[in-house]
Amino acid sequence: MNSKAPPVALTTGEAVHPNVIQHAQATFAFIVRQPRPGVNRKDEGTMEAREAKGLALAASVQPHRQSNVFTVPSQQGCKTYVVDLSAEPPSCTCPDHAERRQVCKHIFAAQYALQREAGATLPDPPPVVRPTYRQAWPEYNLGQTQEKGYFQDLLYQLCQGLDEPVRQGRGRPSMKLADLIFAACVKTYEGLSGRRNQTDMREALGRGFLSRKVHYNTIFKYLEMESLTPYLHHLITESSLPLKAVEVDFAVDSSGFSTCNYVRWYDVKYGNTEDWHDWIKLHLITGVKTNIVTSCEVSRRYANDSPYFKPLVTKTAAAGFQMREVSADKEYLSAGNIRLTLLKGAQPYIPFKVNSVPGKNTTVWNRMLNFYHYHQEEFNAHYHKRSNVEATFWMIKSKFGERLRSKTETAQMNEALTKVLCHNICCVIQSIFELGLEVEFMGKSPICP
Repeated sequence: MNSKAPPVALTTGEAVHPNVIQHAQATFAFIVRQPRPGVNRKDEGTMEAREAKGLALAASVQPHRQSNVFTVPSQQGCKTYVVDLSAEPPSCTCPDHAERRQVCKHIFAAQYALQREAGATLPDPPPVVRPTYRQAWPEYNLGQTQEKGYFQDLLYQLCQGLDEPVRQGRGRPSMKLADLIFAACVKTYEGLSGRRNQTDMREALGRGFLSRKVHYNTIFKYLEMESLTPYLHHLITESSLPLKAVEVDFAVDSSGFSTCNYVRWYDVKYGNTEDWHDWIKLHLITGVKTNIVTSCEVSRRYANDSPYFKPLVTKTAAAGFQMREVSADKEYLSAGNIRLTLLKGAQPYIPFKVNSVPGKNTTVWNRMLNFYHYHQEEFNAHYHKRSNVEATFWMIKSKFGERLRSKTETAQMNEALTKVLCHNICCVIQSIFELGLEVEFMGKSPICP
């Protein structure tokens, strides 16, 4: 064959993939819009916001001037930036100008200050209107007040679909996996110790959610088993499937959960040692609309974030989610992650670093780099959805705690996964009331408000 794979493809499968071919063969103007003839760049939407902020900055403070060099204070914080209007084009020491190489709000502020010194009357700064988002309070309140009753029912349905492992050897019959995971998740949801949680276990046994009584030491012992981890991963994915038709935009990030263990640190500044809480990292991908977690991974505290991007995105696509956008911060920036996102049919929104440069034979990398530099406002409008993954971590930590009670590393990882599973069930319950969702797990009767 004489056909040559596009530069973005590394394998034969990628070379014939329609998403990669369409992205690699598209014209430059398809993604990066060219400046419109006769329209000043200053009049475009990307410059209006900075000019308005510069006008407000010049109206509120008086930049210090030495010849054509101005010292402009930051709009937030105590930093100052040096603006040189004599340079061609004008320059500023702020990160925005260093990254975009275009006029920033500090340059606008210096220009307006110069006009004011010349006797010109500055226009009034436009009012800042923050976007507001309506909250369906009646549905939200109804979901919150009835969440606990729905929680155990949905959790029971999820656990009933598990295939029990084959028992090997002799001895007493082992605890059913469905009962064990149900008990561990109820303990995490209630936020109680294993002993204080026994009342909830007796109530669950009376309602038929447990086949036998689960002792608190049994929960502790089974959480330390590595064989429990894949079952929790499976349930997390299963719990997200009811929202498969709702979520199309996703965000990736990681966060730490502190443990009861301690690590010793040496303080270079003061020359002494300190004992700090150890922690583990939870990597996850979440839908930006309902904050449902479609896939997650747990690692040690020093694990890099970027290698976890591929398994998270791959598992989400394999679960049947139609991915349209994937947002992540600079820690996940790599040509492989961008290529993978395109292969899954989604558009990546990962900001580039200051030292990112065009590469050789990497068409997609160069196109995304140009799109990021020349259309930052449009890029940020999509990238702003990444803030929802921060909200997801806040929901998990504020509701189920940011500390892990378990002592061993395997038990800590499994405990973190139970927090994610409980969070997913809560998101599904909220969607039942806010979106009118009918939920059915493992062939059971659907649950609806």
